[in-house]
Amino acid sequence: MSLDLKKIKYDKLGFFRFKKFKNKYLLTNDIGQYLFLTQKEFEDFLAGNSDSKGKNFFKKEMDLTETIDKYRLKNDFLLGGPSLHIVVVTLRCNLKCVYCHASAQGMNRKELDMNKGVAKAVVDKIFETTSPFVAIEFQGGEPLVNWPIVKYIIEYAQKKNRKAKKDLELRLVSNFVLMTQDKFKYLIDNKVAMCISLDGPAKIHDKNRILIDGKGKSHQYAAKWAKKFFKLYPQLKEKEYIFKMGAAITVSRFSLPYYKQIVDEFIKLGFDDIYLRPLNPFGFSKNHFQRIGYSVDDYIKFYKKAINYMIELNLKGKKFREKTAYTFLTKILTEYDPNHLDLRSPCGAGIGQLAYNHNGQVYTCDEGRMLSMMDDESFCLGNVKENTYQEIVGNSIVRTICMASCLEGQPFCNDCVYKPYCGICPIYNYSEQGNIFGQMPTNQRCQINMAILDFLFEKLQDKKAGSILKSWLKK
Repeated sequence: MSLDLKKIKYDKLGFFRFKKFKNKYLLTNDIGQYLFLTQKEFEDFLAGNSDSKGKNFFKKEMDLTETIDKYRLKNDFLLGGPSLHIVVVTLRCNLKCVYCHASAQGMNRKELDMNKGVAKAVVDKIFETTSPFVAIEFQGGEPLVNWPIVKYIIEYAQKKNRKAKKDLELRLVSNFVLMTQDKFKYLIDNKVAMCISLDGPAKIHDKNRILIDGKGKSHQYAAKWAKKFFKLYPQLKEKEYIFKMGAAITVSRFSLPYYKQIVDEFIKLGFDDIYLRPLNPFGFSKNHFQRIGYSVDDYIKFYKKAINYMIELNLKGKKFREKTAYTFLTKILTEYDPNHLDLRSPCGAGIGQLAYNHNGQVYTCDEGRMLSMMDDESFCLGNVKENTYQEIVGNSIVRTICMASCLEGQPFCNDCVYKPYCGICPIYNYSEQGNIFGQMPTNQRCQINMAILDFLFEKLQDKKAGSILKSWLKK
């Protein structure tokens, strides 16, 4: 398309970004509204013809008060302070996952457990956040290895919150191998949300997630407790246990041919959603990438096949959704931002989340902590026993990460049509490209996000597929 730049009515047009999208043009504005225009409609639009749809794309028709309110609502996460607090109660783990991002350590390393003094200092520090919402998420290693400290933190946090009166949410991410009926009941009674590590059917899960003591396979434990949970779930709702069990899947090379089997396994066990995640360049996965990794194209082919299969299932009446798509669709189709910390601008590192290692060291996020296990302390903000809350969140590293993840200051991102929906992780950029300011044209995370957004916008134009994707936003 050739344009006469002199004919564009700059004085009539509001700010927008655009890209050629097959035989149309996709336009977006800063509050996430979008238009699809044919070439003729786009030419009319540039000529200032307000009949080309979209009142907030024209200065004269823009409701400035409404636009400001929507922009504020889309970015209200900036006002809260750190809300997600990842607590690593141990670095020990009973699995040896081929892609372990956390560089988990052997079961004999008891010195890598968090003790009660550090745990108390961690919780005290967490409750200094200005955020009215606080999520404490237990990770590892395998958190059930240090069950006494998990219990202590739950009870101490609840005690603290009786005075603080924050909206407190407790979460456990576990492989469930060490789960017992007593622990399970305790977690439910204390309203702890549970997320199980599950990579699909046994032949994939057990290849990725290897039980180190050789006593059985890890999939049998994940399946057992998922089935138990969903069998009890109708009763749990009556007891005001409001959380459905979640599941975290990491896609390795072994997973790629089995998109149907993975989705079917989740449905069989009782889940109604799945969060597909590509490999991250941290821990063991970076060292083993030649064996377990794949190209961006390979992952996107897998992702598209999986989503298309989910749409087919939904059209047949089986409700099931994917969480990355859900996050993007919420940003595209609603006035809200779901505050996914890796997909917002600026990102959540330091200002939306903090990660606490077993020894009390505090990091910008879990990715920053993961790098520490690779002998790189670039993203350490201090220690809960040695530094004040103000010293931690006011650390120059936090300010630098915040600046590096503002898309307005990132070449390529600022002009991208998907800027209203996306976000970047400076720590991923640092690990992969040696600089917190990533080179987006060669950045694989950027390539994956753009391909997923292309795919979702393509599906939204299809009547049947679009109706299914829109239905995923219903509670």
